Amino acid sequence: MLTIPDDILAITKMSATELRQEVAVFLYAKHKLSFGQAQHLAGLDVLQFQALLFEREVPMHYDVADFEEDLSTLNEP
Repeated sequence: MLTIPDDILAITKMSATELRQEVAVFLYAKHKLSFGQAQHLAGLDVLQFQALLFEREVPMHYDVADFEEDLSTLNEP
């Protein structure tokens, strides 16, 4: 567990929740966390985290392998 001192929160003028979300977005953008890991760290549901990424102009990581996996899932009976 990471503890953020109150003076750091005061300097940033952010709540602990806001700072946790910023860290989650940063680590996702740097490809250090998967979408699910970053979403969990941010404490948001899938749609809320997607909206946060959109707001921060962070593109979703979606490559050919993800696309092919989605296609195979759609084609399952």
